[in-house]
Amino acid sequence: MKTVVITGSARGLGYNMARFFREYNYNVVISDLKEENLVRAKEELEKTKSEGNIAYKICDVSKLIQIQELMEFALETFENVDIWINNAGVNQPQKAIWELTESEINTIIDVDLKGTIYGSKVAMEEMSKRGGGAIYNIEGYGSNDAHMLGLNMYGTSKRAVTHFTEGLAQEAEQKNTGVIVGKLSPGIMITDFTTHSLGNDLISLSDKTKKVYNILGDTPETVGKFLVDNMVKNTKNNVKINWLTNRKAFVRFLTAGFNKRDFFGK
Repeated sequence: MKTVVITGSARGLGYNMARFFREYNYNVVISDLKEENLVRAKEELEKTKSEGNIAYKICDVSKLIQIQELMEFALETFENVDIWINNAGVNQPQKAIWELTESEINTIIDVDLKGTIYGSKVAMEEMSKRGGGAIYNIEGYGSNDAHMLGLNMYGTSKRAVTHFTEGLAQEAEQKNTGVIVGKLSPGIMITDFTTHSLGNDLISLSDKTKKVYNILGDTPETVGKFLVDNMVKNTKNNVKINWLTNRKAFVRFLTAGFNKRDFFGK
């Protein structure tokens, strides 16, 4: 039976990917920072009918040792890891770069960028020994060089994640690891990540931003199913699994006057 490990999976996209992997009868290892959130997520995920089992472990992805311990836990519990998804991330406060504190800058870089690098390193080390597996990293705003006031630091980290992942895919192939590496591009999802910075503080979204999010945004359930369906069947290295394509975005704007959506309430 195959096993998937997903960081940052007590809620949001990570949780929903875990849910849909269970529908494919995968063993699932979820991880996050707070045990109470993981316990609640595990209880909910167990309601999804599956031949696979589920386990959880606390993990701070900014600490390499904790990611190594997460891998060891997954192997001890399920013997193998077939897919590793670096999903954990934080949003930034809506401030210009010089208004961010040293701690805020470090948190964004440590979680969004270094957490992805550490997770990829650990997964590649283990999977290459076994001659196969798949690693997927999450793209985000800035991956395509887009810029917006209040998202400079987050966008910088995500642009770096894209560069890193493409480079990792090339290294995996050149070293004949048997491991495939891919990017997951979920587009805009309306979750706590969108509305809170650094996992806690509420972000005050402008009416203009809310309008765009209502047109282009989707629920993590919708996006999670799409991403999992495509990961399960993918066999190609350096792939990009993209939910919000340019064509889809164009159609959304074109039909916005007819398809009224409101994720934020009146």
